[in-house]
Amino acid sequence: MEYWSKIGFVKGNGTTSEPNSYLFKDKLNTGRYNYRLKQLDYNGNFEYFDLNSEVIVGTPSKFVMSQNYPNPFNPVTKITYEIPASADVKLFIYDNAGREVIILVSRFQEAGYYTVDFNGSNLSSGVFYCKLESGTFSAIRKLVLLK
Repeated sequence: MEYWSKIGFVKGNGTTSEPNSYLFKDKLNTGRYNYRLKQLDYNGNFEYFDLNSEVIVGTPSKFVMSQNYPNPFNPVTKITYEIPASADVKLFIYDNAGREVIILVSRFQEAGYYTVDFNGSNLSSGVFYCKLESGTFSAIRKLVLLK
């Protein structure tokens, strides 16, 4: 049984006789992946194109915590990070006074690329901080909830 997931969308340039290039960057955990493209016409007709190459994703080379997106956000934002080796990982949200609001992650994770959604629907507008800790690595990013 084949299992496919929709991972993104790139808007086309319409009907044209000129060649076009498109780019989509995917963040995946370590492993082997196959891709296919779905070409969708304006009238709703579509066709799948399998890519002939398997994509092998390695592990990140260092710890990285990206800025959340979107920022400002209302009410949900995505927090992405990379860990180069299996480790205990903690991801906290603090308010502007330094009080812990929520623990988003507190578990052992394999090396790889991760994305966590933070939903601030039960919070008031304001500035929050996201802190990632793993071993000796620590990073903080400023998040703005704007309702």
